[in-house]
Amino acid sequence: MAKRIIRRIDEATAAKDLQGKVYIVTGANSGVGLETTRQLVKQGGHVVMACRRVDAGEEEARSFEGMKGTHEVMRLDLADLQSVRDFAAAFVSTHGRLDGLACNAGMVNMKNERILTKDGLETTIGISYFGHFLLTELLLDVLKQTDDARMVILSSVVHAGSPSSRPQVHLDDLNYESRPFNNMAAYGEAKVATTLYAMELGARLEGTGVTVASVHPGWARSNFGSGGGFIMSAAMTMMRPFVNMAGMTDSSEESAQTSLHVLLSDDAPNHSGAYFSQSSVLYRDAECKNGGWPMETPNPHAKDMGVAKQLVSISRELVGRPAQ
Repeated sequence: MAKRIIRRIDEATAAKDLQGKVYIVTGANSGVGLETTRQLVKQGGHVVMACRRVDAGEEEARSFEGMKGTHEVMRLDLADLQSVRDFAAAFVSTHGRLDGLACNAGMVNMKNERILTKDGLETTIGISYFGHFLLTELLLDVLKQTDDARMVILSSVVHAGSPSSRPQVHLDDLNYESRPFNNMAAYGEAKVATTLYAMELGARLEGTGVTVASVHPGWARSNFGSGGGFIMSAAMTMMRPFVNMAGMTDSSEESAQTSLHVLLSDDAPNHSGAYFSQSSVLYRDAECKNGGWPMETPNPHAKDMGVAKQLVSISRELVGRPAQ
């Protein structure tokens, strides 16, 4: 197998002085979110670490000691829409700007049974998409007030599917009320939703100075697969050493590079609404394996603006957020 090229932010981007700039990173206490936060703080930014477990965020933040920037940890539970509203209200009451919003947190329900959030949303799409949708919509005003503000939301290679099977959002049954539940199908559908939302939001915000992107960060080495019961957890545990030895997966630092490119590079704002991807062996389409900053998704269901607008309209109703 040919050696895979890892995409990284360039030296000029990594050297930018971010003093005075404010960022929010969800899921900032581990994995890709932690490494995204670390780089922003290293370059002088102030990062609000939006974490469900505040103690975990504060513990990891100790590693930032001596860096140029600053941080604070605020509680955010994306599975609870009131928590999202409380977080947004608290943020705007104390911060007059938001230079970058990184909607990084997400999950897949590894138990393969339909589980609902506090608000009655299917958990995978509820956390990965609906929670971030409400958070973003609540923060649009402060984003618009900030010059060159950026927003990034994590998608996944899984959203692309394969040439014979492309995931799509089922607008009439987003919460699997009528369909048999399948956890990986739900995950793919949630990531199609994030890709569509970034595209719709990019078009909606044209001319405001706020730019948007969805990203595939890479196949990050993480605790993905935990909580899935004995068989699933055992399978993931057995597989992980082999894929790591083969150079198929990425470190969290490598996986943070695409989000950092979108948040910091001079070029990313020229492609608002686009999909950006780290290289990945997981793409079923050979032409996609090298990734791209940006690249065109091979999934036609993830670039249908008509569906994207319908999704956003339905999402507003489900989370109780008026149109802006």
